[in-house]
Amino acid sequence: MSALVLRVAVTAFTPLAEEIGEHIGYSTAVVGVFGMIPTLMFSVTGLLTPLLVRRLGLEWTVLAAMTAAGLGMLARVLVSGTTELLLFSALALGGMGIGNIVVPPLVKRYFPDRVATVSALYITMVQIGTVLPALVAVPLAEAHGWRVSLGVWALLGFAAAVPWIGVIRGRRGHDKADTTGLPAASGPAPKLWRSPLAWGMSAMFGMTSLTTYSVFTWLPTILSDAGADAAFGGSMVALFALMGLIAALTAPTVAARLANPFPVAVGCAVCFLVAFAGLLVAPMSAPVLWVVILGLGPSTFPMALTLINLRTRTAAGSAALSGFTQGVGYALACIGPLVFGMLHTVTGGWTAPFALLGVSVVVLLIGAWQACKPRLLEDSPAVS
Repeated sequence: MSALVLRVAVTAFTPLAEEIGEHIGYSTAVVGVFGMIPTLMFSVTGLLTPLLVRRLGLEWTVLAAMTAAGLGMLARVLVSGTTELLLFSALALGGMGIGNIVVPPLVKRYFPDRVATVSALYITMVQIGTVLPALVAVPLAEAHGWRVSLGVWALLGFAAAVPWIGVIRGRRGHDKADTTGLPAASGPAPKLWRSPLAWGMSAMFGMTSLTTYSVFTWLPTILSDAGADAAFGGSMVALFALMGLIAALTAPTVAARLANPFPVAVGCAVCFLVAFAGLLVAPMSAPVLWVVILGLGPSTFPMALTLINLRTRTAAGSAALSGFTQGVGYALACIGPLVFGMLHTVTGGWTAPFALLGVSVVVLLIGAWQACKPRLLEDSPAVS
């Protein structure tokens, strides 16, 4: 239930962004600001969540995360101004960002003998929580209005909080003392800013996220400009997210079996560039094909997460590399949807925005070249 919550605030909003703008009173350019909030909050919470976990414990932290997600999603449909909508969206996505960090160690704590199985279930639920809101957003809005369509997902956040109350009561305070699922602090933290591997991982992760959230934010508008209706745009966002499920279940295995999976990253880059060209030149000639190909590109996202463990020897090294990769990567990614929208507003077309994504793919490949090399972080004298 917690995993289902972790993306719903993003894909429930983007198919309705223009309609909401007409009611609230913001311009199309502001859609880019909404698009940058997910990665910005994921970056901030990546830095803050370890502090919360040390103070509150994993269970109280995830309870707070689910409650914040529910409150943010509910409150943002009750306001009438752009600023309030932005602030409460940030609250909801902050809760989801905390959930991103704490759910995996909770899986390890409660299911140590079934980590792979439960992790696969967790990943599947995240993707369903990405696909489903995009698929039903427009039909729900047409039937009951955009506020109901956007706000109904708050119920999922509150529902996911309820079981954790029972878990906390059952634990009777032992959650803070329990370190299962948390990395052991063994030795000094590696100096990751000196590591080409760490910067390469951050570039690979960040540019994938930049492109993915730019697509989530702007794909409905791109298709609308080409003549599609809002429902079709929402269904294409859902299809894009569904392809991410295929990537999430296959890319980690492929990355683990190859000593150097850089050719996989090259294949993902080709998918990105082919889809960009199709959506730019002839978006409605074969939109389903373009979106299917586009959805294969972000396979570099689960691949990067897998490489974090494959390129480290210790739990401390893995935790440090994960924090650096996601913190820096999401910080880089948050400018994508905003600048994409600004370029569209300034030029009145989509050539410059897609050129931006093309540059991000080049940076992704440069980062992947470093990230995919078969070596271990702890073996580098630069980080010791």
